Amino acid sequence: MTAALERRFEVARAVVSDAARLALSMRPPPGGPIGTQKSAQDWLTEADGAVEAFISQRMATLFPEDGFQGEEEGSTRQGSLRWVVDPIDGTSNFARGRNRWCVSLGLLEDDRPVAGVVCAPALGETYTGLIGKGAFLNGTPIKASPVSDPKSAMIEMGWSNRVPREVFNEKIDAILRLGAMPRSGGSGALALTDVACGRLDGYIEIVINLWDVAGALPILAEAGACVSPFLRDGGLTGGATILAVAPGIASALSEAVKIPLS
Repeated sequence: MTAALERRFEVARAVVSDAARLALSMRPPPGGPIGTQKSAQDWLTEADGAVEAFISQRMATLFPEDGFQGEEEGSTRQGSLRWVVDPIDGTSNFARGRNRWCVSLGLLEDDRPVAGVVCAPALGETYTGLIGKGAFLNGTPIKASPVSDPKSAMIEMGWSNRVPREVFNEKIDAILRLGAMPRSGGSGALALTDVACGRLDGYIEIVINLWDVAGALPILAEAGACVSPFLRDGGLTGGATILAVAPGIASALSEAVKIPLS
């Protein structure tokens, strides 16, 4: 299966690159959001459907035996190897013509993340990871941050309208009490890859979906980050909580925000 996974990984890199160029060509100009607002701060653009369809069709042609799951159309094919795509992660940024968004594609073998590609074309960055083969940013190896003191840490927390305000405030307060610096950037996949390369020391999201994280999970694993058991705790079938954190502050942050890492 190793050769099959490596072949799929190389194909995924090319397919995501093409899909990212398509997405970039469809990005609105800077300004007020262009798209359909599904709920508070939850946007859908024409590019979401177009990019997902592009990747789905390409993978169906190249690997017809593989399963496929997308944010927009759900699970459309079944297989022991399953592609999971978020066509535009960070849609609220994309809809305003901002740069912080990405195309994310992950590959699961049964229920185990084995390969991922996260491409942010407006930033000129592509993260890749294949289990056992390392994690990379534009071809250069990456590792999680060496930070060991929370007072030197930068922690991002994702916002969702599915999370009560009190819960969000409680977690932010816990981050502040550690002396860490909170951030919020509007793209869960890019926040996770930022943890993988050390630009962030931790990322928390209380309710996040499989398509948001599938591409980043193998990258995090290969970069040496600590990650909560998202898939075990419900992430395969619905929204679940994720904590990704640099090893040196993993215990402190996990305890502070009350999100176990095992």
